[in-house]
Amino acid sequence: MDYKIGDKVVYPNHGVGMIEQVSYGVLNGRTERYYMIRVVSSGLRVMVPQSNADIVGLRPVIRTNDTTKVLGFLEKGKLNCHHDWKHRFKENSERMRTGSLLEVAVVLKSLVSLSRSKPLSFREKKMLERARYLLVSELAMAKNCEEQQIEEMLTKALAIKHKLRFPEASEFEA
Repeated sequence: MDYKIGDKVVYPNHGVGMIEQVSYGVLNGRTERYYMIRVVSSGLRVMVPQSNADIVGLRPVIRTNDTTKVLGFLEKGKLNCHHDWKHRFKENSERMRTGSLLEVAVVLKSLVSLSRSKPLSFREKKMLERARYLLVSELAMAKNCEEQQIEEMLTKALAIKHKLRFPEASEFEA
């Protein structure tokens, strides 16, 4: 994909960013095009060679009509959750690394569902927080609305059919 300055992109597992600069440099005797991305939430700056953009999972922010697929999954989608912590964590980590917002939604829903039956481990709590952040920030950017509105949409989507709710903050601190 060919990005230009000002394009909004998603850098997997870090969130929404903006292409701030497109430059050229020489690497191993080859001229290479680079994207300088500033991650919105953290201010982190990442330089990605154009030839590696697909490999690292760099992609445009999802389109507005694709947001309905993500919210629809949270509302009606089915889950297959592993009971073995190690296998479940590995699978969820791989889903988070894909950069696909739908895969992030799968992680979020499975962890919220799991939290109803037993307390999440520290690492799973962190992963749930990360998945929630990635979903909220990208959906807010895609729908051009406030993050609070997206939080409410996620809460509603999880509650409609499956009666799921996010763990309370106090449950995270335990």
